[in-house]
Amino acid sequence: MSKKKKSGMALQGVGIAPNILLQHVENTAPFLFKGELDTSGEKRAFLEKLKFYKKNLKQLNNINLAEYFHICISAHWATAGTFVPTDVDNQIRETLWKHGHISKHIEKMARLTIESWTWDYSQVTSRKAYNNDNNTVMSTHEGTWLSVAIGAYCALVKNRKTELACDMADVILEEIKKEELIMLKLREERDHINFLRAAPLMAHNFGDLDRVMVQWNMDPEDAFYKRIFKLGHQLNENYDPILVYTGKVNKEFSSKENHRHMAMRQPKCLRKSSQFLIPVGPFMDDWGKVLGESDLLSMEEKAEIVTAFYDGYKRQDEAFGYIRGYKNLIESIDGGLAALEMYLPFDLVAEMKKSEFSTLAKVSREEFEDSYKKRLEEYICPVTNMKF
Repeated sequence: MSKKKKSGMALQGVGIAPNILLQHVENTAPFLFKGELDTSGEKRAFLEKLKFYKKNLKQLNNINLAEYFHICISAHWATAGTFVPTDVDNQIRETLWKHGHISKHIEKMARLTIESWTWDYSQVTSRKAYNNDNNTVMSTHEGTWLSVAIGAYCALVKNRKTELACDMADVILEEIKKEELIMLKLREERDHINFLRAAPLMAHNFGDLDRVMVQWNMDPEDAFYKRIFKLGHQLNENYDPILVYTGKVNKEFSSKENHRHMAMRQPKCLRKSSQFLIPVGPFMDDWGKVLGESDLLSMEEKAEIVTAFYDGYKRQDEAFGYIRGYKNLIESIDGGLAALEMYLPFDLVAEMKKSEFSTLAKVSREEFEDSYKKRLEEYICPVTNMKF
């Protein structure tokens, strides 16, 4: 019997099979395949690509390394704002750039990486900050992009693609400048709450950049390395001290709020719609209201979310965002918590009512946010000596 011809995916070292990857995307973002999102236009083509392959799985047998990379970054862009992002980080940051066939595909992959900087991810994340002067946006997606871009840069240098490496470096610097300007603008506008929302985004993004620079063993004496490493931690003559100040603000105010949200992975009903995607903590009042008012969620599902809020708070006792979400969810339901008690274990309800969780949930939004504004006004950065 003759052997079957191997498909392009017979390449070694590509990691997760693309059809399995699409299953993972559907598991965490089923709304992508149900017509909820607008996937039209060049900047949203990455979403349409996933929908195409989901309907045409046999086409996956004919893809090459560059197309596999395209599917991987499309999947990660589509899910980075969900509760369970696809686990292809190391593939798009390093593994695929070191593949044995990379020389045939590196230029296409690098140009795609540059292009992906401008993809429209606005529908697939609720963790965003804006500069209203020029309509630029920042989210944790930029951290994903920076981590892929610096991996691409290192691969281009290694493969002596000097001109394209310079192009990649220029866009990396442009992204850093964009984030710097967003933080400067928010401080200039005295927008305390949005500054506090944006701080963990910037810290996350530069943290991703740092990790991949270390992962690729970049030379600490390299000029580009010195220009972009540890921007949220160390003063750099190329940038305003606002970057270090923002990093310290995140550590002081937000680092315990914006972890992996393991507790919120349990209620799978949260994956029904993009409107349920989790925002930046601790400012989750609006999100809780959306959940409480939604007709897409049954009372039993809302009770499951309440359980997850309480579990998340117990896991991380300074994660006040869960309290804000809980408060606004139950206040948006006729009858409040009492209307959900039939779906909750008796001992859990009793424990919640006696806990500090319920006590803190009585704090109004105005009082809660004013306390953060006051603390931010009083905070002095130990590195820069800056105040808000």
